[in-house]
Amino acid sequence: MQVSSLNEVKIYSLSAGRSLPEWLSDRKKRALQKKDVDIRRRIELIQDFEMPTISTKIKVSRDGQYIMAVGTYKPRVRCFDTYQLSQKFERCLDSEVVTFEILSDDYSKIVFLQCGRFVEFHSQHGHYYKTRIPKFGRDFSYHYPSCDLYFIGASSEVYRLNLEQGRFLNSLQTEASESNVCDINPVHFLFAMGTAEGKVECWDPRTRNRVGLLDCALSSVTADTEIEGLPSISALKFDGALNMAVGTSTGQVLLYDLRSSNPLIVKDHHYGLPIKSIQFQHQLDLIISADSRIIKMWNKDTGKIFTSMEPEHDINDVCLYPNSGMLMTANEAPKMNIYYIPVLGPAPKWCSFLDNLTEELEENPESTVYDDYKFVTRKDLENLGLAHLIGSSLLRAYMHGFFMDIRLYHKAKMMANPFAYEEYRREKIRQKIEETRAQRVQLKKLPKVNKELALKLIEEEGEEQQFSKKRKQKNLPSLLKDDRFKVMFENPDFQVDEQSEEFRLLNPLVSKISEKRKRKLKILEELEAQGQEEEEEPEGKASDAESSESSDDEKGWVEEVRKQRKLLRQEEKLKRQERLKEDQQTLLKPQFFEIKEGEEFRSFKDSAKKQKLMKKTLEDRLKLEEKLGTLNVSDTTVGSKQATFKLKKSEQQRKQQEAEKLHRQERKTLRRSASHLKSRRGRGRLFH
Repeated sequence: MQVSSLNEVKIYSLSAGRSLPEWLSDRKKRALQKKDVDIRRRIELIQDFEMPTISTKIKVSRDGQYIMAVGTYKPRVRCFDTYQLSQKFERCLDSEVVTFEILSDDYSKIVFLQCGRFVEFHSQHGHYYKTRIPKFGRDFSYHYPSCDLYFIGASSEVYRLNLEQGRFLNSLQTEASESNVCDINPVHFLFAMGTAEGKVECWDPRTRNRVGLLDCALSSVTADTEIEGLPSISALKFDGALNMAVGTSTGQVLLYDLRSSNPLIVKDHHYGLPIKSIQFQHQLDLIISADSRIIKMWNKDTGKIFTSMEPEHDINDVCLYPNSGMLMTANEAPKMNIYYIPVLGPAPKWCSFLDNLTEELEENPESTVYDDYKFVTRKDLENLGLAHLIGSSLLRAYMHGFFMDIRLYHKAKMMANPFAYEEYRREKIRQKIEETRAQRVQLKKLPKVNKELALKLIEEEGEEQQFSKKRKQKNLPSLLKDDRFKVMFENPDFQVDEQSEEFRLLNPLVSKISEKRKRKLKILEELEAQGQEEEEEPEGKASDAESSESSDDEKGWVEEVRKQRKLLRQEEKLKRQERLKEDQQTLLKPQFFEIKEGEEFRSFKDSAKKQKLMKKTLEDRLKLEEKLGTLNVSDTTVGSKQATFKLKKSEQQRKQQEAEKLHRQERKTLRRSASHLKSRRGRGRLFH
């Protein structure tokens, strides 16, 4: 049994415990139970309370005597008798069960809604009748006063099947395209259904008319919630005559009063998973909501978390045993979980011994492997010298290895590695050393961008701090801590390119300046230590030393700049040679050119000139542009070059300009001729 505690609420997992391998025979299991005290003390509340692969739904009969569960594979239903603490019967079905309902107080009348649109009825002896609905069903509810079954699914209609008359009645026409869940109020028998559009439609079965519509999708979106897509209704449950809880596909639970269209409270699971089940616990006024990952219990008035549980496997359904603190889940695993929470209520009368046991239980972690067996691979067996046991009864093949007795494993390990204590001692010493290292001053991590620059700034900052302490001066702010220069050490666009021409030419100067600064700091420290700051001779010596050092630095800097320029020229020559080799290796292929609109083809000379120009290097082309006057190159103060270009006029632009000139000339001639004619006519009138 596993015990967990959250918010001082103890939860006892009755399904957890030491598990035995399935391949063990019953005789060996009984022998282990006799020898091992832990296996003997293991609590198996209901014998074989599991499914072959997974369980999908679980329910309790109204009299509380029978627990029924459905699962796969093969599709089946199992009924467990709580008075006998064992399985009563098992029935296999033709297809998987979507959901089921127990119509009677015991197991004598059951209805199954299956995947293939089938509705199957079972009586006490077994299969009774089977029918089919027009569309695929997702949920159904039973209306006790009229003996009607209401089926919803991938349709806008609600199909009604009357069990007293044995025939389908007129269906209810809704506004929804599809429906997911439905429920009937146990007090006034109001029928409610949750749609794929995030709405809840309420119908009166007496008049077969819709009496209300709730837009839960809009109400589930609050300032704190983040949703993706339209929330659909995935769970629905009535509580009394006036309260109703709605679960959405995005992980919200909304509590409504039927007299209001606004929710009383909205609870978010914060996992974004559809709500699978909603239950009400009336003793403590709690709501138990579950998605596939977690079961949460919270107060329905305040929304405060009471406790929560996270099973190992995904949850498919949750069932609360009535008037008790027992909770059962159907999961994506063969074993169905049983939890006992004493705070919620007492243990059921058929397992009242749990109240006495829980007082003496201690918190024991759940073991994930077989405690009496050790799993080893073939390589582990070779290291232990037990490879010859493969195929014998001492090893049991399982997946990619073998199971062997834990006592045999310990003996073989002691014989194969007699110096295990020495290894343990070395490991402990190493751990102690690591602890002492952790207590030391840890160096700050360098940024991802401009690491060398950051390291240089850190070194200079340390030197300046030492110097300022001696001088009793205030420290200047660091560039690394200044927000204005923060981007320089985070954005890769500000990375210093050490292979660029400008950096290689300026780098000797930067390195010499840093060396000069270090020498000055050393000289000042020596002068302070000797107390000779006020004397003249040492000052003169220091100035002479500085002048001689500065002259040496300038000479060295000039030499290094010359070296860098020589290297740059050599690299350019190598690049030119590589380009020429590539041009020689390339084979000439015929090319087709398309003439643009407005251009005339004159000759191949222009294209040949363009090809010759493109084959030339950038330097030759720039020189040619300088001669033509379309390029102007000038040096900057930093050492780089600045080039300005003048765009050439295209052939079409040149033709357009010529046409405009001709048009202007024609207009001028026309104006002159018109003025000449006017003057002649005026003279003729005077003569007349």
